[in-house]
Amino acid sequence: QVQLVESGGGLVQPGGSLRLSCAASRTISRINTMGWYRQAPGKQRELVAAITNGGSTNYADSVKGRFTISRDNAKNTVYLQMDILKPEDTAVYYCRADILYSSVRYYWGQGTQVTVSS
Repeated sequence: QVQLVESGGGLVQPGGSLRLSCAASRTISRINTMGWYRQAPGKQRELVAAITNGGSTNYADSVKGRFTISRDNAKNTVYLQMDILKPEDTAVYYCRADILYSSVRYYWGQGTQVTVSS
């Protein structure tokens, strides 16, 4: 098992930046994949970005070139650097850890609100 705690959300103007952090309760070096997801009001939760324990990354088309996911294994933390933020990025952002046992188990954080508005 792993507990995840997100932080770094807030209110930012369009064009601004935020960095989200996801701190894990255990070492992340053996967690297969860690990802950031978001859910806007009235919409389904969607993948924003993910990073494997080998360092491979994957991004939603809507954030490519603006968001960067990274991981610091020494701090058991995954980050999401968000630049050139747009109003449509407004959502609750969730961290997820995918751990392979006999099957894959998914662990979620509680979420952090990001609001992009002037």
